[in-house]
Amino acid sequence: MNDALPLHFNQSARELDLADSSAKLAGMAKDSAAFRYADLFAGIGGFHAMLDHAGGRCVYVSEIDREARHTYLRNWVEPLPESRRPVVNTDITMATPDDGPVDVPAHDVLAAGFPCQPFSKSGRQRGMDEARGTLFWNIARILEDRTPAVVLLENVRNIAGPRHTHEWDVIIQTLREIGYRVSSTPSVFSPHFLPPSLGGTPQVRDRVFILGTYVGRERALNETDVPPTVVRAPVDGWNVHDWNAEWILDEDSSIAELSKYQLTTDETTWVDVWDDLVQRMWSARGVRLPGFPLWADAWIPERGLDPIELEALPRWKSQILIKNARFYDEHRDVIRDWKRANPVFATFPESRRKLEWQAQDTGSLWGTVMHFRPSGIRAKAPTYLPALVAITQTSVIGSRRRRLTPHEAARLQGFSRTLSFTGQRDSASYKQVGNGVAVGAAWHVFRTHVERDASDLPRRLVRAVLNAPLNPTGDALANEAMVHEARSAALTQTVAS
Repeated sequence: MNDALPLHFNQSARELDLADSSAKLAGMAKDSAAFRYADLFAGIGGFHAMLDHAGGRCVYVSEIDREARHTYLRNWVEPLPESRRPVVNTDITMATPDDGPVDVPAHDVLAAGFPCQPFSKSGRQRGMDEARGTLFWNIARILEDRTPAVVLLENVRNIAGPRHTHEWDVIIQTLREIGYRVSSTPSVFSPHFLPPSLGGTPQVRDRVFILGTYVGRERALNETDVPPTVVRAPVDGWNVHDWNAEWILDEDSSIAELSKYQLTTDETTWVDVWDDLVQRMWSARGVRLPGFPLWADAWIPERGLDPIELEALPRWKSQILIKNARFYDEHRDVIRDWKRANPVFATFPESRRKLEWQAQDTGSLWGTVMHFRPSGIRAKAPTYLPALVAITQTSVIGSRRRRLTPHEAARLQGFSRTLSFTGQRDSASYKQVGNGVAVGAAWHVFRTHVERDASDLPRRLVRAVLNAPLNPTGDALANEAMVHEARSAALTQTVAS
């Protein structure tokens, strides 16, 4: 489990600690970084990107997935001189024994995008005993042994939902027992709430962030009335509808093997035929398509629906059938002429005879962002995109008649244009990006937390974070994004005055 690992991999963390101490005692300026951090469940480096942006030095990274680890090493570790490379771990459970010290170097910030796992329900027991056997327990062991000043955890929104109430309570209680002051209320945030100048990107990606400051067990158990670090809302008056998906795209002429991402002949036909209906509705009725899912196979008169059959169906499905029948009754002439003009529609796969229009007043299906889903074609306005996930249908940019490339998907997560996936399968790259942390959102919640808890944090950490540039995403967005934001702000100021 030590493929492509840095020189320090076989050296224990405790030995590295002693080496650092010896260097300092000898008067050597070994580490000029403002703070040190550990990056767990690191993926391809979303936390690394924003913590490096703040002037931190990564001293420990753990990632079990081989391909993701290679991407991380290629982009964040291999460019460093050997003396600055972090310890790289391939399995965090091997560094966190039940008894004895953890094999992780001292650090000021621990960041982890840990997986959501069910915890045991032991009745009277709470805290770490109930977390045992989960990967959160391994995080807790490191926190217990190393007590970094700040812990930053990221997870899917469901971790704080009604189905995971027990897990949430155990996480919060465990952190407090270790000595971290944390809020019982989750901080839920998405990168599309941030303007471009603050690291925002056009992706709706709600994630739960748990932030804690080490204040000792007594204070942590007493100081429980803590508000969430951030609220789920736009920042600095940013209008989320101002986003433009084009801002994360490359010019087609610069994309290697462009044909891999372009739509097939069949896919183009699907869109052309459905777009013909969009145009006919605008021309004949002056309206857009309705927002409920259109199921062409269910286009029959409403009087033809069987009430008994409808009653036996789930309510959501019966409502869709009724709405489709009423749509057919209202626009029967348009639908008839459209079908006659497009006989090929009858040969489409069943899932491609369904369309869900969520693109508001967009004039053409080719002007939307589309997803070819098992449940049908979904079309959205070309503003912000839905969340990237590890297993999904890659967004199709209608105006480009192609899918997002892995590099463009990485930019939705706030990564720089220099991020490299060299030599890797596209499917692995898409998966890694979908599993990643949104750089801008993570930076916003981390910076906000450090600013709020500054009096309880090391001064060098506070100075570094608060003096860092507000935008951690660099060139992830095209220059047009900043220009648009500046113009919108100027217009708002003019109107206000």
